[in-house]
Amino acid sequence: MRTDIEFRTEDGVTLRGWHYCPANGGGPWPTIVMAHGYSAVKEMYLDRFAEVFEAAGLAAIVFDNRNFGASDGEPRQEINPWQQVDDYRDAISFAQTLPETDEERIGVWGSSYSGAHVIVLGAIDRRIKCVVSQVPLISGHRNARRLIRADVVAGVEAMCAEDRLKRYKGGEPGMIPVVSSDLAGVAVLPTPDSWQWFDETGRTRAPAWRNEVTLRSVELFLAYEPGAYIAYVSPTPLLLVVALGDHLTVADEALAAYERALHPKKLVTLKGGHFDAYVADFDAASAAACEWFLEHLSR
Repeated sequence: MRTDIEFRTEDGVTLRGWHYCPANGGGPWPTIVMAHGYSAVKEMYLDRFAEVFEAAGLAAIVFDNRNFGASDGEPRQEINPWQQVDDYRDAISFAQTLPETDEERIGVWGSSYSGAHVIVLGAIDRRIKCVVSQVPLISGHRNARRLIRADVVAGVEAMCAEDRLKRYKGGEPGMIPVVSSDLAGVAVLPTPDSWQWFDETGRTRAPAWRNEVTLRSVELFLAYEPGAYIAYVSPTPLLLVVALGDHLTVADEALAAYERALHPKKLVTLKGGHFDAYVADFDAASAAACEWFLEHLSR
């Protein structure tokens, strides 16, 4: 059963989403807290993952990140990774207030950018008893150097610096497309599969999705190093789901990070690329996550 929810963060921003509860029994249930990745909104397949968890007897809190989708927050379309980590923590606190939640059995699930966030969360918030990180970003700096041509890096840094000065003087934040149909065009995620997935999924599932983020979002991305936390997730159980064909949040970075993680941990690999985790490899990805949560959140 899915119901609409809203809750306020510690700094007073209202976030909105869905609460999934199993149809059988009255709870309280183990509860999974979930948000999406870079610029994506909850309608972009998070409902399908939550439905799998619900069918297995798990509750789920799914919410749009601040500044995106149904959630409030300004400036719109700005992604601050550390603010998103804090918002996950407020979502956990909100979940703890619900009678349907077993607050001793809370897990977190994230994918791509939020896959990075849940690694950080697993290391710093011991209310979390289980972590699933799907196709995660590991290093903003190194990943950007894989996505941005060497002769373009200086230009990107100059754009961010110019935008910072403009904002300091009171100007509006600069914007940049998330994806582009032109492979030589300016975009944060400059890969063909990124354009195909966001364009198709935006049209078919999430018409409110907007193809832009603030330039400050790029600046913050470049400085975000979630992989530095992976060794500190233990003793909380960590499942890493890696797409072997991932050239967006590159697979080799995730595989190397897994080696730095301590037990209890598990690695599941998917055959496809980054976005196949939501579509072609969805059954494998969702089943692995569900099994991990059931294993570690059962009494």
